[in-house]
Amino acid sequence: MKTDLTRIRFDDNGLIPAVVQDAVTSEVLTVAYMNEESLGKSLQTGETWFYSRSRQELWHKGATSGNTQKIVELSLDCDQDSLVVRVLPKGPACHTGEQSCFNESIYRNEELDEQSASSANILVTLEKLIAERDEERPEGAYTTYLFEEGVDKILKKVGEEASEVIIAAKNRDAEELKWEVADMLYHTMVLLREQKLPLNEVLKVLQERQNK
Repeated sequence: MKTDLTRIRFDDNGLIPAVVQDAVTSEVLTVAYMNEESLGKSLQTGETWFYSRSRQELWHKGATSGNTQKIVELSLDCDQDSLVVRVLPKGPACHTGEQSCFNESIYRNEELDEQSASSANILVTLEKLIAERDEERPEGAYTTYLFEEGVDKILKKVGEEASEVIIAAKNRDAEELKWEVADMLYHTMVLLREQKLPLNEVLKVLQERQNK
């Protein structure tokens, strides 16, 4: 699809802010800037290119780290002065190694957050927590115990939880079923972490199936 770049309103420095969002989970990964040249390269290559205001030069996301971002969609806002770039990330977006640059919460209404959280966001949050447990191994944490016991223990727990899901379903026990499915999802995500398979890869498979 041909893009009319003449509609885009760059600021006085020739830049436009670009909000980069995971196309599968909708998580905001980073906010960067593009100029006309980096935007053109992004459209030409299908991967994100930005303009560094501090270094005053173009940079290709992932050129050094390998954590590139494949562009799914690029949208212009109603004032034509900012962009949303939906991507499929290959690895973390942040230079710190975090999936997103937005990791420090400065305010959270827990009640409203619980009401508004989508299933995908809950899974992403759980994936981050499991990753933290794996890296930090806090003493006494159940997730730490699973990682220290290793893949055989984790696989055993996945199998046990799957069996309990089947039993609850056969008994038509909805209350028990929701707890057992939650346990199975948790242990499956611990297994994904142990296998170094990001949840995003699984969600992409589901999205691909949905699009068929």
